[in-house]
Amino acid sequence: MRHRKTGRKLGRNSAHRRAMFRNMVTSLIMHGRVTTTDAKAKELRRWADRVVTLGKKQTLAARRRARRIVRTDAALRRLFDEIAPRFANRPGEYTRIVKVQRRRGDAAPLSVVEFVEAAEPSSGESAKSA
Repeated sequence: MRHRKTGRKLGRNSAHRRAMFRNMVTSLIMHGRVTTTDAKAKELRRWADRVVTLGKKQTLAARRRARRIVRTDAALRRLFDEIAPRFANRPGEYTRIVKVQRRRGDAAPLSVVEFVEAAEPSSGESAKSA
């Protein structure tokens, strides 16, 4: 029985799974959204929310713990300097999952994982939306 066992195996061994989610969290931080299958999206949300919570703490220990997950220095800086301050007043649920079309080829259900509060648009983007 798998009672109280958290996480999904996704047909991969533990090292492959950990590497995959570290890459996906880094991509989510750098690009703001990631398109993936539904099962991976649900698991990615858990990883991403934990990393953003570490970013909100703004301590050296939290930065070192986040560094174990986030692969690049640029992504780590972006997490602590841009993303975490956006969610300072939010207690959790920093990401949303939006279901999109099925993947061509194998019809796997796809989802987009993105941060809930969008980044403030730069001066060029605000002119487009107005």
